[in-house]
Amino acid sequence: MAKKSRTKSDAPLPLYEGRVVGPREPCPCGSGKRYKACHGVPGAAVDVFVKRPFEGLPGECDLVALRELVPSATAPLTITGHEDTRVVLGTLLPGIAPAMRRESGEVWLGMQVLHNTGDVSRDLASALLAALEADEPGVYGPTEGPGPRLQDLVADEKLDITVHEGLDWWVADLDTEEADPMLEQANEAINPTAKLLQVEAAYWTSTGSKEHLRWVMPEPEEELLSALAKLHVSGQDVIVPEARLVGMFRAHGLLCPVWDLPVGTGVDALEDPASDFKEALDAALAELAGGAELTSEERSARAGLANRQVTIRQ
Repeated sequence: MAKKSRTKSDAPLPLYEGRVVGPREPCPCGSGKRYKACHGVPGAAVDVFVKRPFEGLPGECDLVALRELVPSATAPLTITGHEDTRVVLGTLLPGIAPAMRRESGEVWLGMQVLHNTGDVSRDLASALLAALEADEPGVYGPTEGPGPRLQDLVADEKLDITVHEGLDWWVADLDTEEADPMLEQANEAINPTAKLLQVEAAYWTSTGSKEHLRWVMPEPEEELLSALAKLHVSGQDVIVPEARLVGMFRAHGLLCPVWDLPVGTGVDALEDPASDFKEALDAALAELAGGAELTSEERSARAGLANRQVTIRQ
């Protein structure tokens, strides 16, 4: 009989907030994945974890969305010391590249890349600087060792995001009419997605058979859960008729509630209701900050919300 073999990492489990992180627990980096599938993979660094790597950057919630749930989007960046170079932040780059210097001289930075340290901001900054300082076009990744973070480099005060129907912006700076097979294949996998305009970091998406609203929120998790529970009990969490708050996921230290929507809702129908919901949410947060306590029904609703985690699907 053949012996079973298992590959077991010799790397020590990390300490986070005074205790050991188990392989099946959420990764302390805030990605929303289990530790064994994130910074517990062989070769990953386990010494530094930054739970909110984008904290302090313009559009923190949108950056989380671009990394975790938006299939195709870009935003220009102004980088201190490199103001004359056009820098584009993109969700996904060709070949899942961390960063690229293009033939046109543009530098692109990809958000949807698995990095090997616990500080995503540092890894992104390292790849960006490698591409900015390169003499030749090509693909560049993060370097090892300490270095600046995106917070040290980005000079913009606001993130100007454009959500695209596909990934055709990959070839927008190229003088070619040839279809790229990789581009065609990538476009086929993209679900229609749109950014709401009246509120921050809220995105509508359609999978064909379903529509969803996914909204990354900056408030501390405990306070946000309590406020959402209050709105749930009062019926104010129904964004549009027949919509349902089905759960939430955690990513990079922030909470993202998710609503199932009736098929055919579209993004335009969400604008005013989402704005009204945001006002109600702010009012509930203010009540809690003023000392209001949850009722027994609201506490029960809060417990239910806390246990409802959903899977991110693009």
